[in-house]
Amino acid sequence: MLGIGLWALMLAGSGAVHYYLWIRLVRDTTKPRTPGRRLATWGVVFSALLAPATRMLTPLFDPSDGGGGRFLAWPGYTLIGVLLYLLMVLAVLELPRALLLRRWRRNAGQQDEPAPVRVPVAAAPDAEAVPAVAGAAPAGPGEEDRRLLDRRLFLGRAVGTVAGVSALGTVGYGMSSALGDPLVKRVPVTLTKVNPRLAGLRIAVVSDIHLGPMLGRAHTERIVRTVNGLQADLVTIVGDLADGTASQLGPAARPLRALESRYGNFFVTGNHEYLYDGVEDWLDEMRNVGVRPLVNERVEIRHNGAWLDLAGVEDLAGEEFGRGPDLGRALGGRDLSRPVVLLAHQPVFADEAARHGVDLQLSGHTHGGQMFPLTAVTSLVNPVNSGLGRVEDTQLYVTNGAGFFGPPVRVGAPAEITLLELRSPLPV
Repeated sequence: MLGIGLWALMLAGSGAVHYYLWIRLVRDTTKPRTPGRRLATWGVVFSALLAPATRMLTPLFDPSDGGGGRFLAWPGYTLIGVLLYLLMVLAVLELPRALLLRRWRRNAGQQDEPAPVRVPVAAAPDAEAVPAVAGAAPAGPGEEDRRLLDRRLFLGRAVGTVAGVSALGTVGYGMSSALGDPLVKRVPVTLTKVNPRLAGLRIAVVSDIHLGPMLGRAHTERIVRTVNGLQADLVTIVGDLADGTASQLGPAARPLRALESRYGNFFVTGNHEYLYDGVEDWLDEMRNVGVRPLVNERVEIRHNGAWLDLAGVEDLAGEEFGRGPDLGRALGGRDLSRPVVLLAHQPVFADEAARHGVDLQLSGHTHGGQMFPLTAVTSLVNPVNSGLGRVEDTQLYVTNGAGFFGPPVRVGAPAEITLLELRSPLPV
């Protein structure tokens, strides 16, 4: 029942959005009862159905490389990206559009009033001649109405053109960013418990790969190639590996077998691992490709004779399935003099990490907002949206992620892979 209610809400929301788009992009740009208006109206109706159908129906198709899901996902999610920027640009143009129309209406109203004519008394031979001269007026109201309608049509087409070009241009730029090689960020992190021997340890952070109908094996190979070029001591994959089951997308993940690091490759679950049946299958798949899952547990990393605790917890979404994070179990009995780095998919878990004395938490989940202006929304609900921050005494690093979810678009939050280098506050 909840699913049906959500679908109904999505359809209603799409209908409301597209009615507004019809007003601005069809009614305001075409003349009534013309073939152009009829064709454009049917286009809006198709878009109103395709946008919610993409989100509702794509999970029902095979998301693997070559699977049927891509035939709906690519056009549907690209359309959703275009719709977002169409709405944003049209909203920005509403005020200047309204002010210009108001000025035109005021000018038209003034011109409709007859101009007063002063007739000298001496020039009027009799009283009957005066009204005929005084009542003379310029152009009639019908002509001014037609002129105003022409101006409204011109303004509607200008607004529609600006919105369309801006939306398509932004989405084109965003797609090139989302589908290209992820950026490499190098971030030094100073931790109090890191001594000079441990300083220099390099940790590659990858998150939100989102294998699925639009991102397959080639995407994984690109990520592996980038990570291996960093020559990291540790490789960490911080959740949301795939949007599908291991049986569907396991082959797309298998290039991870080629990951190279000095001390090992590690993985924790994200919320998307719980959206599909078989989280244990994904954990097994990771083990098979040489990436160790940290399921509420920790490992000891020895570097130059010094020690680091690397811990990982299941995602908060697992709580709905009787799983979820258990930081007490992951950190129980450890040597408190050692620094501990925690892998936890969602940044909001940093509050719990701070209570347990975690030195550094590595997270993803936010995508950095992925698409401006959604960057502002994710900033409101996360202690850190992107980059390095702090929650009490725990430092928190949040990566934008290497993939995308939904529209294949990134604007203001490029895909990235990060190489963290631990630093010591003590002199070497």
